[in-house]
Amino acid sequence: MFNIACKKYLEEKPNKRISTPDKITDLQGILDNYSAMNAQYPALGEICADNYYLNDASWASSPDKQRSFYLWQKYDEVSSEWSFPYKIIFNANLIIETLPTLNLDEKLQGDADILHGQALFLRSYYHLAVAQLFAPVYSVNTAKALGIPLKLVTNVEAKSVRANVGDTYQQILNDAIKALPLLPIVAKAKYLPSKPAGYALISRINLLMGNYDQSALYADSCLQLYNSVLDYNKISATSAIPFSQFNDEVLYDCRSAVPSILAQTKAKVDASLYASYSNDDLRKVIFFKKNADNTYAFKGNYTGLSTAVLFSGIALDEVLLNRAECLIRMGKLAEGAADLNRLLAQRFKTGSYKPFIFLDQAQALTTVLLERRKELLFRNLRWGDLKRLNLDSERAITLKRTINGNIYTLSPNDKRYVLPIDKTVIMLSGMEQNP
Repeated sequence: MFNIACKKYLEEKPNKRISTPDKITDLQGILDNYSAMNAQYPALGEICADNYYLNDASWASSPDKQRSFYLWQKYDEVSSEWSFPYKIIFNANLIIETLPTLNLDEKLQGDADILHGQALFLRSYYHLAVAQLFAPVYSVNTAKALGIPLKLVTNVEAKSVRANVGDTYQQILNDAIKALPLLPIVAKAKYLPSKPAGYALISRINLLMGNYDQSALYADSCLQLYNSVLDYNKISATSAIPFSQFNDEVLYDCRSAVPSILAQTKAKVDASLYASYSNDDLRKVIFFKKNADNTYAFKGNYTGLSTAVLFSGIALDEVLLNRAECLIRMGKLAEGAADLNRLLAQRFKTGSYKPFIFLDQAQALTTVLLERRKELLFRNLRWGDLKRLNLDSERAITLKRTINGNIYTLSPNDKRYVLPIDKTVIMLSGMEQNP
């Protein structure tokens, strides 16, 4: 109801005067609008990533935009992937700006504080989503490179200017940290941000920035508040939809719009990735279904749906893997192994799992990064992981696709890891386009 209607943020300007909420229930109504606030996460990164491949026919029958991004070819008509996150950010700013104008009874101040914290969380979360696609990954060397426009007010008439990468990530981090004391330990619903989700978001941001001690610290704070891991022995391996929405592992629920190229009928799971699961690993049967041509499709989606809509929120398995990786990078091999073992013991057939004991840091890191990929596939996380891991020459990989007999490659740190901004946005705003 209160989602501000606009075709393209930064193109056709949303108008705050159309419907300005004047009650706290109005502001809550904005956050409760799941289709507007939780179902529009951009999926271009997953389209570009290496968890799957297409045969020639599936590629040919896909939309032109998705075909182009599958082959890492420049395509600058990305209106929805750019505008949807900024619409959510606009609504978050609307909540932040409106709250101080309400004449609230003292008994409602607690509710107002929660709304403020949740809006800050969302502003951080969706700025991060945009940055992962349209800006370089953060590093000392990229800190002064072009980042993204930071929208911190609802004044859409203000000229859009791209902050640098350092300022982009600092603002994303600042919003998430500022949200923390305002968030409830348990939200009213899992599509609303909570304090455990806030800690998890800050852990994710710091991991992407290479701040491993901070990522581990915030992951630890999350796990102290919420520590529920699904036992996959209790999940039906034969179910077409094995996981329910809002399952016990989910901290914050959101999902992508529908990228048809990733439908089960088209996207075939990378063969080497599928082969990396042992036969006692329940993910091998819960996450995948066998196709008639002996390839495999992914079905292990935490959305509770069998469509190409992808879970793009935060779940506890990610938090455990964040902490495991960071502890290993910090030289705490036993502690990192304990986190990894705790997760994987719930993923293997009862009694079959043999815990890892790490003696070599490099091998431990290789192991945890492989398990991260095997656990978090098709969650719109892989593209960010590829970008950050490419900064380490020992972890960087070259991606490869084959279509119609032609081989396409994407080298580590290639400029195509930063996607083109929508051309209409560039034309109307005057911002500099990505190379």
